[in-house]
Amino acid sequence: MIERFYLKEFLTFKEADLEFHPGLVVFTGPSGSGKSILMRSILASVGLENVDAQVCESSVSWSIDEDRYGLQNESLNIFRHVKKEKTRYFINNQSTSKSSMESISSGYLRHLSLKDYSDFEPSNLLKMIDERIGAHVPEYTAVLENHTKKFSKFKLLSDELRSIEDKEKHLSELKEFALYEITKIDAIKPRIGEDEELNIIKKQLSKKEKIQNAITAAEAIFTHESAVSSALGLLEAESAFFDDAMNELRSMFENASERLEELEEISVESVLDRIEQLAELKRRYGSVEEALAYRDQKERELESYETIEHSKSDLVKQIASLQAELDHSAQELSVQRHSILKSTLKSLNDYLGMLYLRDATLELEACTLNATGCDKAVLGLNGTKLDKLSSGEFNRLRLALLALGVESMQSSGGVLMLDEIDANLSGEESMSVAKVLRHLSSRYQIFVISHQPQLTSMGEQHFLIYKDDESRVRELNDTERVEEIARIISGDAISDEARGFARDLFERSRGVG
Repeated sequence: MIERFYLKEFLTFKEADLEFHPGLVVFTGPSGSGKSILMRSILASVGLENVDAQVCESSVSWSIDEDRYGLQNESLNIFRHVKKEKTRYFINNQSTSKSSMESISSGYLRHLSLKDYSDFEPSNLLKMIDERIGAHVPEYTAVLENHTKKFSKFKLLSDELRSIEDKEKHLSELKEFALYEITKIDAIKPRIGEDEELNIIKKQLSKKEKIQNAITAAEAIFTHESAVSSALGLLEAESAFFDDAMNELRSMFENASERLEELEEISVESVLDRIEQLAELKRRYGSVEEALAYRDQKERELESYETIEHSKSDLVKQIASLQAELDHSAQELSVQRHSILKSTLKSLNDYLGMLYLRDATLELEACTLNATGCDKAVLGLNGTKLDKLSSGEFNRLRLALLALGVESMQSSGGVLMLDEIDANLSGEESMSVAKVLRHLSSRYQIFVISHQPQLTSMGEQHFLIYKDDESRVRELNDTERVEEIARIISGDAISDEARGFARDLFERSRGVG
């Protein structure tokens, strides 16, 4: 519920600070006093309306999904809309987006001023029927939940089977292509690091003749080796360094000569051809490593194609078993729904009668097996299309469905906001709407603007909006409430007769549950 609301600087309002109770909260006041402005401000404070107020703030008892929104719950969560140069949104002093605030609020607050057809969608009508059954037959809910879980698995396996069947249509082509790709890479037999090795060989081959000539010319140094050793001996100089250097040089030339002999057996053309083969492979796959990884992938795919028939056979058996179980549970659910359909429709039509609307029809039609069974709930209003209803009739029909839902609700339904739902109604019609709203207020906190004494008298909390130099709002006590009801009845010149009628209406409303 919304426990507190604060408004600062919006149109005719300078400031308003209100504390709300559970149940039916009524706003009244002369035309132009600012009732709709206040209602819009409350919606704006939780992200469901756009206004240019300096501050709109609501303290609510709603729980926030901390992981989803990255916000921390407090004992009361404070939603705030602030406008200076630009509009900003906060929850518990943490900055958030309007879309996040709207997403959280829409799970708890419903604004019935617009033609929202979601209440009449088959899925929501069926949910209402299921909740009525579950309130009296607890095991029914377990059957429904089990059916939903099994259907989820059934759908997953069916999607997998369709994928296999799609593959089957092209299986021979897929196998042929995988085998072709494997064979093509195997024909080259690439080895990781081979391209680097070949480039080194290519470089050596290109310098082979030059190296050979250079070594041959340099080997002349060895003809002077003994002369140098003798000279060093006569000089009584240490010759070890010279001997080591000559030995190292000799070893180096010998190794080079051996390598040149090996290169003699290598064909330059074969090296260049191999380099080109690997280059083509790299152009297609990126690198030798990626080519080998692609080959392994195709080999795994080829193995999976070989086992596809076995996988399909297992899936078909699992799906057939689940189908039989789902058909049985869907039939079980349908029997229960049909058994309660007549009493549900009677209750709905009782509310519609109270609201001075003609009877409705509520039928269950067979449909394709789904997560809720094989039933589709369809609501009609004796031949009148829902989009042809006036806004007043439309909202009263929604009230009837909400009232029907309250009968099986186990917890609070959140907040309802209604704009002038009793406008242009007769006294009897207004009283019927008031009684249904009082009934709904056992599960909802309801904010409503009223112009009729009947609904006003039913309020469990009553606020008067009035205007002098600015719009103001204050909560009325019982005496003030009777006076305000009398004003609604007779206008500003309140008669004793109007006061008497107002007092009687107010006192009688105290006994309505």
